[in-house]
Amino acid sequence: MERLRTVSMLIESYFKSQETKSINFFLSYPAIPFNIVHSVHKRRLVKVPKKNISKTIQEINARIKKGNAVVITADEMTDLVGRKGAAKAAKEIDVVTTGTFAPMCSSGAFINFGHSKPAMKASRVWLNNVPAYAGLAAVDIYIGATESTEDDPLNGVHPGQFKYGGGHVIHDLIAGKKVTLKATGYGTDCYPNREIERKVGLSDLPYAVLLNPRNAYQNYNCAVNLTSRTIYTYMGVLKPKAGNANYSTSGLLSPLFNDPYYLTVGMGSRIFLGGAQGYVVGPGTQHNPAADRGKNGVPLNAAGTLMVTGDMKSMSPRWVAGVSMLGYGCSLAVGLGLPIPILNEEIARYAGVSDEEIFARIVDYGNDYPKGEGKSLGYVSYAELKSGSIRFNGKDVPTVPLSSHVRALEIANILKGWIEKGEFLLTEPQVMLPTTKRK
Repeated sequence: MERLRTVSMLIESYFKSQETKSINFFLSYPAIPFNIVHSVHKRRLVKVPKKNISKTIQEINARIKKGNAVVITADEMTDLVGRKGAAKAAKEIDVVTTGTFAPMCSSGAFINFGHSKPAMKASRVWLNNVPAYAGLAAVDIYIGATESTEDDPLNGVHPGQFKYGGGHVIHDLIAGKKVTLKATGYGTDCYPNREIERKVGLSDLPYAVLLNPRNAYQNYNCAVNLTSRTIYTYMGVLKPKAGNANYSTSGLLSPLFNDPYYLTVGMGSRIFLGGAQGYVVGPGTQHNPAADRGKNGVPLNAAGTLMVTGDMKSMSPRWVAGVSMLGYGCSLAVGLGLPIPILNEEIARYAGVSDEEIFARIVDYGNDYPKGEGKSLGYVSYAELKSGSIRFNGKDVPTVPLSSHVRALEIANILKGWIEKGEFLLTEPQVMLPTTKRK
């Protein structure tokens, strides 16, 4: 009995000092009867406490610098979480990369075109006959992506073609082309010059920065047209009587679908922008975290947005392209990718979202949307949208993406490669995006 009391005391002492270790240690010693172990600490035989996964951006950056970080794209994360679960995925993966490439109308560029001799304070400015906003300092301007050339007939000849605009100017500059700069002023004592006109390229401009007030929309409508005529919208051409259904995000690859509550992104987050490294400035215009959400937290309609910026001189014309939308106007297609640091199991679960779990609301752009109503006619998953057709009002309706899945995946893979090579480190957001209570 004395021997048994001694063994019991040893076991109890071991349990107190080794809170989370398995009872298998004792079972490997047949000299200690199992009933003694069981009577000493029954509860510890039932379930060993599970350690929660918790990482920091600093820890992940250290692994990136050493070349040890594990980075996968959002579609790969969906597969991994589906096979192994969010907990194991959080343990194995450090960063998930995302991507989107689509027309983003709320885009533009701040440009300083340099002082002339004699000096001039510009009050009106054109780049390739596209008006730029000059209500800033003497030679600072902002050119918006949707501004058309001054002599464009617009929709005077319907549907207008909108062949050239601000988005095309930005693309041409990034592509290395020269554009015609024309500026006029009213003249002052310090700025006597009243007019200049010259050819300029990106290398001639002292300062050129892409500053997009609203990019990376977190979900958007699936647009149909229930009228009896063809209509021309920012969602593309919509045929009558629901002849097609247009949508515009990259689904499971889309940046904010993988972080629906903005747990890892905010002011100062480094991103892929236009083929270069850019940054999140903060929430974009129309940022709406209070949008209706599904049980998985993913918004069911337009929700979060990002204001972003980056150096145009580092960008590629492949990822910043002028767009002409028939009957609607000019725009700019922008490539954007967001790295999601997998700091814990919750973030891993969000980043494992699939197209089957993401839904867009169907909206009639022929009747309801123009009236400012935009009521929902139902919901459809991105898996259905990407299949090429959806079932709506009792018939099969072909679907048309405005966002390129192929380009989005390419962006995610480029960003993945940058991180794996140690060329791209994550940054700590200085101010998080406004969010809402998590479900």
